Amino acid sequence: VQLQASGGGLVQAGDSLRLSCATSGPTFNTMAWFRQAPGKEREFVAAINWSGESTIYGDSDKGRFTISRDNAENTVYLQMNSLKPEDTAVYYCAARQPTVLSRWRGSYTYWGQGTLVTVSS
Repeated sequence: VQLQASGGGLVQAGDSLRLSCATSGPTFNTMAWFRQAPGKEREFVAAINWSGESTIYGDSDKGRFTISRDNAENTVYLQMNSLKPEDTAVYYCAARQPTVLSRWRGSYTYWGQGTLVTVSS
């Protein structure tokens, strides 16, 4: 099983980015995004169930981020709008088979390598 995150980069405050995470192997019931800023713990960003009908978000998103998935492509996305300098972090995708959505990073079995998002002011 491999999770390959991509789409990060250097953007200005107010810009948008869309991150992608392509998975090999089975289609996981729950996919999620986490992020880790320098010197901080990894925090939950968003999670989505298999059908895409159920999603949960972290407190930092405040309506700016949208998670989605395409099971035919085995890919999960994170659309990020109105980016702020405090969104600067390495963004990780994660996967688990249980169907219950979770904000707890310890409950995710598989992790991607991360993609760096840098937002300049």
